[in-house]
Amino acid sequence: MLAPEKKNELSIPEIVDEAMLTRRSVRAFLPNPVDEETIRDILRVAARAPSGTNMQPWKVYVVSGERKQALSDAILSSGVRPEKIEWDEYKYYPDKFFEPYLARRRAVGYALYSLLGIGRREVERMRAQHDRNFTFFDAPVGLIFTIDRRLNKGSWIDLGMFVQSVMIAARGRDLHTCPQAAFAPYHKQIRPILGIPGEEIVVCGMALGYEDASKPENALRSERAPLEEFVSFVR
Repeated sequence: MLAPEKKNELSIPEIVDEAMLTRRSVRAFLPNPVDEETIRDILRVAARAPSGTNMQPWKVYVVSGERKQALSDAILSSGVRPEKIEWDEYKYYPDKFFEPYLARRRAVGYALYSLLGIGRREVERMRAQHDRNFTFFDAPVGLIFTIDRRLNKGSWIDLGMFVQSVMIAARGRDLHTCPQAAFAPYHKQIRPILGIPGEEIVVCGMALGYEDASKPENALRSERAPLEEFVSFVR
């Protein structure tokens, strides 16, 4: 984010745009702690996210310290590899990728591994990098988002807007995040650690903290499609 003196020179639209444009998935964090009141402020602001008939369907479990470590240990010691685990609560991705989504997925994966110096055949190094999801990329704070399984797709849209609002509010406080669907299929390992009841679906996790700008993976800037690819002005 910009220095405080620069922020004072920006208009409100520029400040909002700055927060949105600098939001990205950070995959290496400093150990610097984030105080609880800051986390509460972020979640309090994010709770103004749109919600159909004001249902506010989101739930958040905030973990740090020993409880976060216990969560990481439970997943990493489960013996279930991410490529083998069953997505039995919901599916984030299609069974088979197709264009243009396949090309976009491959491009960002190749870009990340290139920055890390991981070759296409270095499977073990790829797995090690993916496992860093489960330590929240060393962020001091982890968030687990859930939703009541009795709710319908509209409430999932509301939850998505809440998750985005958390990330934008974090940027306003010079913090970074990484939303992580990788946690979802490990709900059996996560539930007993966090006391998540059976009626809630584990939707995703999120790392929260201060970026370690010295790490090569944080140089990744994913491409976005031009407006012409996804916008139709109907006159």
